[in-house]
Amino acid sequence: MTRTARRRPFHTAMASAAALLALGACSSSGPDTSGSPAAGESPGQVTGEVTVFAAASLQDGFTKLGKRFEQEHPGTKVTFSFGGSDSLAASITGGAPADVFAAASPKTMKIVTDAGDVSGTPAPFVRNELEIATLPGNPDRISSLKDLTAKGLKVVLCAQEVPCGAAARKALDAAGLKLTPVSYEQDVKAALTKVELKEADAAVVYKTDVRAAGDKVEGVKFPESADAVNDYPIALLKDAPNAGAAEAFIALVRSAEGRRVLGEAGFRTP
Repeated sequence: MTRTARRRPFHTAMASAAALLALGACSSSGPDTSGSPAAGESPGQVTGEVTVFAAASLQDGFTKLGKRFEQEHPGTKVTFSFGGSDSLAASITGGAPADVFAAASPKTMKIVTDAGDVSGTPAPFVRNELEIATLPGNPDRISSLKDLTAKGLKVVLCAQEVPCGAAARKALDAAGLKLTPVSYEQDVKAALTKVELKEADAAVVYKTDVRAAGDKVEGVKFPESADAVNDYPIALLKDAPNAGAAEAFIALVRSAEGRRVLGEAGFRTP
C-alpha cells in the first residue's frame, strides 16, 4: 500500500466530520417545523395544531383562550373536543390523538394518569361549584335542593360517572335527599339543554354553565354545593403530537390572563 493510499481514510473521516458539523449548525439555526419549540426558541415561535380534550363546562372559557392563543402564536390552530370528562378519558386511553387534557375532576384525570398517558404531573387550575338551573323566572319557585323532590317536577342530572353527576350526588347526600331524575345526561351541557328546551323543569349543573346560558335559564344557589366543589386539573399528554405548542397553551390557561378569562366565566381559583 502506498503512503497516499494509507492517508486517504484519514482525509475521508475528516471530510465526513466536517459535513456532520455543518449539518448540525444548519439544524440548530434553522426553523423548527415540527410544532414544538427547539432549545432557545421563544414560546411565540410555536406552530401547528394543538388538540385539546376538555370538560364540557370549559367550553366558553377555553374557546376564548383558544382564540387568544392563536392571536399570540401566528401559525397555530387550537382544536377542541368538549364532552364528559369520563368519555374523553376513555378516548385518550383508547389511543385518540390529543395534546392536552383538561378534566372536571381529579378522579377522571386519574383514569388517564393510571394508564400512563400523561407527561408530568397534572396541575389544578380552576374549581367549580353547582347551582340549580330552572326555567326563566323560576315558575316552580325552587329555592333549595329539597324542592327538587317535589312530586311532578321534572329534574335532570348528569350521569353519575360524569364529574357534575358525581358532585350532584355528593350534594344530595349532604342534604340527606334522594332524587330520581327523569333522565341522566352524559355531560353538563346536555343536562342544561333539557331545561333550555323546556323538556325539564330544573337541572343540577355547574354555576359556570348557568352563567353561560344567560337569560335562557335562572340559577338558584344552595348551601350543599360547598360539599361538592370540583377541582379541575390540566395535563400534557404523553404522546402529544405537538408537545411544544401544548405546553404553551397550558401556560396560557394557568397564566393571569387565563385566570381572568375563566374567572369571568364563573370559575374559582384552586
